[in-house]
Amino acid sequence: MPQPPAILIRDARILTLAGTFPRRGGNDMRDLRIIDRGDVLIVGDRIDRVGHVDASEVPNGAASIRADGRVLMPGFVDCHTHACWAGSRIDEWEMKLGWDRARDGSNTTITSRDHKPTYLEILAKGGGIMSTVAATRKATEATLSSLLRARLERFLEHGTTSLEIKSGYGLTLDAELNMLRAIVRAISEFQGTIVPTALLAHAIDPTVPGLAESIISQGVRAVTHEYPGITIDAYCEDGAWSLDQCARLFAKAVECGSPWRVHADQFNRLGMIQHAIAHGATSVDHLEASSADDLRALAASNTFGVILPLCGLHLDGRYANARPLLESGGLLAIATNSNPGSAPGVSMPMAIALAVRSCGVCVEEAIIATTLNAAAVLGLEDRGMIVPDARADLILLAHSDERALAYELGGNPVEATIVGGALLSRRW
Repeated sequence: MPQPPAILIRDARILTLAGTFPRRGGNDMRDLRIIDRGDVLIVGDRIDRVGHVDASEVPNGAASIRADGRVLMPGFVDCHTHACWAGSRIDEWEMKLGWDRARDGSNTTITSRDHKPTYLEILAKGGGIMSTVAATRKATEATLSSLLRARLERFLEHGTTSLEIKSGYGLTLDAELNMLRAIVRAISEFQGTIVPTALLAHAIDPTVPGLAESIISQGVRAVTHEYPGITIDAYCEDGAWSLDQCARLFAKAVECGSPWRVHADQFNRLGMIQHAIAHGATSVDHLEASSADDLRALAASNTFGVILPLCGLHLDGRYANARPLLESGGLLAIATNSNPGSAPGVSMPMAIALAVRSCGVCVEEAIIATTLNAAAVLGLEDRGMIVPDARADLILLAHSDERALAYELGGNPVEATIVGGALLSRRW
């Protein structure tokens, strides 16, 4: 593949994030290592120079961008998404708001409900995730890949240059493999970076008896045979996979040479944080129901805490409190959790805005949690900083003050996106 032309960005406020790699916690998460006015030269897919770039150092034919003091920072890394799915949950969302909608030809009648069902109530009746499962099972690999590609363009538009995408809406081995193949197929068609994750334990389908035991005994080995080293994930929650089932799943993952992550403490504390710490999980994600002691214990480990603030906005107003984790020197990442049920969004700027308002996170911590630390969760050790030899995944903001990422609500602050040294979008 031909190398992209060199790019020179002049006079930017550069958030270099230079320093300890690949993970950062404690007070280091407040140090963005800012160059107030500086230049960045990109050659090929790598950052070549940072600071002052002399004209004699710039290759012939290089593209030039004048930043005029606007913020240049690493591209966002979204380390927790469910971006591959089919179907829609918009009717369910409206029902949870307390509205019933009836259609008779061209006429629509809207009435208020006496009771607003919770997510767990909808799940118990076969709705929620099960409606997405039904639609996803019916979709072909090509259809899933096509739907995913359209969403990926929206991630790029909002500054996300690398993202994780989970399976998890198949709930049978064949359907999960179909999802993973669709995700892997999208990798070759996406200009950014995709890291697939096998979420083999997302929910329990009552129509498939013995599913959990089958996934544990056969599914993990089959998936890791086709995708060696792939991360295995599970949702540990009442009404989903139990702590014991998750523990046995993860033991099998380790046996097969795969790392593991876990959704835990979204609604209930089931003890998964302690298990994750003791057995070397890469991350524990959600944490809305975690206690301060849980988070301080997590901070004493090498396991990341990943918070998902879009869920709090869309689902039930409950947010993880990241302050005990951060004050104890823990490792924090922030992600969108993009999915059709609890977080229908792709915007990392919105995740930052919510985390700063509702999760006890300052702006600097949120920036590192959505770039450098998020890259470390995914094992992407060549991005998340603007330093020589790092991968040239960068975004130029409309703002000259990085705090505007959290201050502004809605809209899209990303004016230019550079992925692997290629300028993909520019809004001026």
